Amino acid sequence: MDRALNYNNKIVRYFTIATVFWGVIGMLVGVFIAAQLAWPALNFDIAWLSYGRLRPLHTNAVIFAFGINGLFATSYWVVQRTCQVRLFSDTLSMMTFWGWQAILVLATITLPMGFTRGKEYAELEWPIALLITVVWVIYAIVFFGTIVKRKVKHIYVANWFFGGYILAVAILHIVNGAVMPASFWKSYSAYAGVQDAMIQWWYGHNAVGFILTAGYLGMVYYFIPKQAERPVYSYRLSIVHFWALIFTYMWAGPHHLHYTALPDWTQSIGMVFSLILLAPSWGGMINGIMTLSGAWHKLRSDPILKFLIVSLSFYGIATFEGPMMSIKTINALSHYTDWTVAHVHAGALGWVGFITMGSIYYLIPRLAGKTEMWSVRLIDTHFWVATIGIVLYISSMWIAGVMQGLMWRAVNSDGTLTYTFVEGVKATYPYYVIRVGGGLLYLTGMLLMAYNTYRTMRNTVSEDARIPTLLPAHA
Repeated sequence: MDRALNYNNKIVRYFTIATVFWGVIGMLVGVFIAAQLAWPALNFDIAWLSYGRLRPLHTNAVIFAFGINGLFATSYWVVQRTCQVRLFSDTLSMMTFWGWQAILVLATITLPMGFTRGKEYAELEWPIALLITVVWVIYAIVFFGTIVKRKVKHIYVANWFFGGYILAVAILHIVNGAVMPASFWKSYSAYAGVQDAMIQWWYGHNAVGFILTAGYLGMVYYFIPKQAERPVYSYRLSIVHFWALIFTYMWAGPHHLHYTALPDWTQSIGMVFSLILLAPSWGGMINGIMTLSGAWHKLRSDPILKFLIVSLSFYGIATFEGPMMSIKTINALSHYTDWTVAHVHAGALGWVGFITMGSIYYLIPRLAGKTEMWSVRLIDTHFWVATIGIVLYISSMWIAGVMQGLMWRAVNSDGTLTYTFVEGVKATYPYYVIRVGGGLLYLTGMLLMAYNTYRTMRNTVSEDARIPTLLPAHA
């Protein structure tokens, strides 16, 4: 039945705008450092513009600024509507916003200055890591507090994925963040040697598994059915998908450490669980795509649905490629090459980027009290420009990566290397230039989104409105 439910849309609006803003920043830095690899003089001999300092700024801006702002926005939107209650606390939810933006500003300042722990996706030094912990605990209180006070007995599956990602990230961050401070901006890991590497890649791969996969699957199970106006293809499969993914992902991290000092049996466990992971990943992809059963015609005219469905295609590509690259014989060719870069960006640009963009496009007009975005045609343009950009990016890096692996392995009859390392770098140059072109196209799409967002949002109807909704029991 029709019910007027008092939702907190203000906080969702804040995080939505932040998602678009930081998306532009993160992708701009990404294009700049990609250009530096093709034309190294672009560092201008300035230390804080060097690749080594800007690269972690790029990954932090894309994952923790663009990505997690999007997860805050969508999880706060979804949990209210699926529980049919307002957020647990408006004050605490606003603290998560300003706390998270403070973290991002500190990251933007400290990383170019060279303050870093030197750990992939965990570069931020201990004072900022402590602030992340505080904000994350508040986030968990708001999210799970809302679920506790829900008016609907059933907990919709999107909330399972959002909740799983929140809990897993808390554990990962605390364990990998154990350090011994030496000064205010310098600390040393509590672990040493191969144990430190093992903890880091348990963290690093599960940051991908729970932030960049589980969190965004929460978006899949809410926004695709909503935009398609169709029920989830198989609700039972969605539950199986959740439990299989949550159990399997935690064990896959050692595949990042093939052919290192890590014990061989540990490497093999990582490979085996990575291969098992293919089943729940593709089960989720098929479930999302099949939700369009009976509504495929909408893809012709609905650019938001294009973003959402094509994101699942890239999810399928990345979650097939990842397990294959974890096989030791294939990893011997791909490890340390740009093939890995292609794999990461197929997931980051195609899966994470597109599902976030589609979900944010769904939210923006509703948050602005309007029926649709200022320009639907601009959304369609964004989709095609970004898609071409992704194809150029990942195909160039696939070719470069396989070529690098083959050149590095080539030996003469006397056992000497056929190619020097610098010859491999020289051969890679044209593909680095193509990557810059692909990145520019993707950034252009993000700028189109920012302009479309501004035009749609600038005359927002209400800050925190009572919105009439027609909801089934679980959505």
